[in-house]
Amino acid sequence: MPTDKFRTLARSVKARSLAQIALASGAVLLLAGGVALSRGVTGPYDELGWPAFGLAVIVTAALVGGYFAVRLGQPAVLGELLAGILLGNLPGLGMLHFIAADPYLDILSRIGMLLLLFGVGVELSVRDLFSVGASALLVALVGTICSIVIGTATAALLMPGAAMAGYVFLGAAITATSVGISARVLRDVGASRRAEAKIILGAAVVDDVLGLVVLGTVTAWANAGQSAGAPQATTAIALLMKTAGFLALAILLGMRLTPAWFRRAANLRIKGALLAAGLGFCFFVSWAATTIGMSALVGAFAAGLVLEDAHSEIFVQRGEPALGELLQPMISFLVPVFFVLVGFRTIIGSLGRPAFLAFSLALALAAILGKLSCAVGVLERGARKLTVAVGMIPRGEVTLVFAALGSATRAGQLPLLDDRGYTALVTVVVLTTLVTPPALKWSLGVRTGTDPIS
Repeated sequence: MPTDKFRTLARSVKARSLAQIALASGAVLLLAGGVALSRGVTGPYDELGWPAFGLAVIVTAALVGGYFAVRLGQPAVLGELLAGILLGNLPGLGMLHFIAADPYLDILSRIGMLLLLFGVGVELSVRDLFSVGASALLVALVGTICSIVIGTATAALLMPGAAMAGYVFLGAAITATSVGISARVLRDVGASRRAEAKIILGAAVVDDVLGLVVLGTVTAWANAGQSAGAPQATTAIALLMKTAGFLALAILLGMRLTPAWFRRAANLRIKGALLAAGLGFCFFVSWAATTIGMSALVGAFAAGLVLEDAHSEIFVQRGEPALGELLQPMISFLVPVFFVLVGFRTIIGSLGRPAFLAFSLALALAAILGKLSCAVGVLERGARKLTVAVGMIPRGEVTLVFAALGSATRAGQLPLLDDRGYTALVTVVVLTTLVTPPALKWSLGVRTGTDPIS
């Protein structure tokens, strides 16, 4: 009896397979016939065809790259970046070169940048800014100032003849720490509750704000045409005041006005009202930033910083997800597009040129030295200064945003960031991300049980 059932099942599977083969063959014949008959006949061209293919390549590359990076104990962003570098530089993949210059993909990546910084702001709060300790504040300030000074000096020394705005931009680009990898290492070794971890995470909050202030100031300076020579002191101070003033005003007005806006959105009682209200606010503040000559990214970050858990409270009480959860699908789609494109546009072959390689390594060293200086800002007794300094070394998302923005911003007739500077910033992200985990474990004395520097 079982044998009969097996034979019946085998015949059924065979019949279905033959039917599928027949259908596939018929479809191929229909397609071939249609193509043959339409040869020479021009029809409307669908402009979304190639961008759709590009997205298929980018999303798949981001998925695979992120997977292998996580398996190797690295952040997914590093895998996405390296996947883009691989696709953009492997020989024999010339058909993919359109991806780097496709305007539709570029717009998607720019929206990804906005959402990235909006999401970073949403995860923080104004309360976080005022809750950091003296050590965290001082660590962030020292690291930011030293990174700008050392980075600018390195660029000026190794890139003679370039615009002063480009030197300062490169110095500014290496200011922002990406402490996600440091936080993970501290958690993995059971040190996430130590004083060093609290200082690092607190400094990261201030570091994000300082990085965006610097970004807004430098891009506003470049857009104002201050690319020749050093800026006058009054100009630099005016731009810094404008950036800080915009952030402060956006936060103060936003905290006062947005609760009523979100309550009205909640009263609509329609699906997606919270996400629409949040994105609408983000895009409006981003636009407002551009009207006074600042980057839209500063506005997106400020908008996110304003929005706290209280804005989602009514929606959450009704059983709906909070704003941060609603943003995740969009961020998970668009932000990897941005990272892969940054890697795709990196000409890795240029590192074979001694000048490019020397400058990339020098800027990476400047980035590391700039954050090692953070050790002098640690005031808590018993906290390991070197651990705090090493924990501030990784560069990530914000540095890549600087790279993308600098290559698209003009300083006079030339891009604010040329190929050498762009490649150097990508190299900084890769090297600082790779060097931090072993250095942080060593500074904690994980392997030796000793305290390298206290």
